Amino acid sequence: MSCTIKKDLLSEGKTKKIYITNNPLEVLIHHKDCLTALDGVKKNFLQDKGILNNEITTLIFQFLNSCGIQTHFIRKINNREQLCHRVNIIPIEFVVRNIVAGSMSKRLGVKEGISLSSPIFEIFYKNDKLKDPLINDHHAVFLEIISYEELSTIYNITSKINHIIKKFFLEKNIILVDFKIEFGKDYKNNILLSDEISPDTCRFWDKKTMKKLDKDPFRTGLKEKEEVFDIYMEILKRLNVS
Repeated sequence: MSCTIKKDLLSEGKTKKIYITNNPLEVLIHHKDCLTALDGVKKNFLQDKGILNNEITTLIFQFLNSCGIQTHFIRKINNREQLCHRVNIIPIEFVVRNIVAGSMSKRLGVKEGISLSSPIFEIFYKNDKLKDPLINDHHAVFLEIISYEELSTIYNITSKINHIIKKFFLEKNIILVDFKIEFGKDYKNNILLSDEISPDTCRFWDKKTMKKLDKDPFRTGLKEKEEVFDIYMEILKRLNVS
């Protein structure tokens, strides 16, 4: 295994930094100690939160890789960083909803907690200036950020991911309410699951108590940031139980 050398900062988002390496086809993703909500309007520093998200994402992506899902994840480098295939991120957030919650509940005036007979897929245009608006397939193709064929491919992959991780989490007594994922293209134009899967990007509820096990309590102001850390730690503990 060749030695990976972290070089210049490539980009920085709300919760992660991405560095180029001595291999032009690989990057290092560094998880920061930032807790954000409401498109970054609400944010706070949370000591060691990046360590938890790095470990949680590592465990989930390793599992998805073992299930045949192609991801950008290669291996964990240290407690904050992962080595990943370098991709060009498609500027769309793909959201899968298994239970009515969050913005869907508010937008449609539907009570939170209603289970859906089949998952609902939504896409959001990743554009900070426009505050990541909800769009449809035709908007996405019109904006020339993706093709109908690529959308079909990604929806198929996303459906498989939902099926796999719903069962995976349920075995840990965790209900996967909804989640956001992103995809990118590698140098061969392969579409790879990218970014992260963590309590930052998912809604988790405890199977028995329906307690929220994600950052929703921080988003709504019902919990302090320290209590959210304990929630993230609980997710990690459950994932580590075989």
